[in-house]
Amino acid sequence: MKNDIKPVLFVVTSNGVKGKSGIPTGFWLSELTHPLAKLEDAGIKVEFASIKGGLPPVDGLDLDDAINARYWNDTNFSEALNNTLCLDDVDASRYSAIFFAGGHGTMWDFPESTAVRKVTREIYEAGGVVSAVCHGPAALVNVTLGDGSYLVAGKKVASFTNGEEEEVEATDIVPFLLATTLAERGAIHHPAPNWNANVVVDGHLVTGQNPASAGGVGEALIKLLKG
Repeated sequence: MKNDIKPVLFVVTSNGVKGKSGIPTGFWLSELTHPLAKLEDAGIKVEFASIKGGLPPVDGLDLDDAINARYWNDTNFSEALNNTLCLDDVDASRYSAIFFAGGHGTMWDFPESTAVRKVTREIYEAGGVVSAVCHGPAALVNVTLGDGSYLVAGKKVASFTNGEEEEVEATDIVPFLLATTLAERGAIHHPAPNWNANVVVDGHLVTGQNPASAGGVGEALIKLLKG
């Protein structure tokens, strides 16, 4: 049977430094590879974009993770990652869904990106799925809909928690606390205990709390796309 689901756009950060701290960062590799594996196994095509395009900075390069290692050593994956689309150049109508991978880098460039706001709104208002994991929901803090309301207002969401941020000693490094800011935008934040897998689905919005939730976000995305 032919798969008529349009591709899913996976978006990663282009920011490689944790603000003034100078500590290297980027996107968290397993938060890209784990949902990617789920979608590819389900026969759903994925394309990669980043805020600036080209090769994005990677963090969490754990090659003891079998899924990470499989993709990291795959030339097709490497080529796609080396040549991510610039989000400014993306035609939102080509995609069935958008997915924002996490990693601390996102906290600096996702919220400020006009392309993030535009593409996310267009996909969501066309009935597509918006999804994100860990720090990926930083993309959602400034997205507004056509009526001016925040996309997350009144929606149940998961994201990296304040407690997890404290455990990784980044509370004073990040420009804002993600869970707090989502709540300030009207989101209903549903945390699980630190580092537990936690995926929250509200309509066609899918969010996950941390790296352990990445595969589950992919599974939830597939369920929504396949109806």
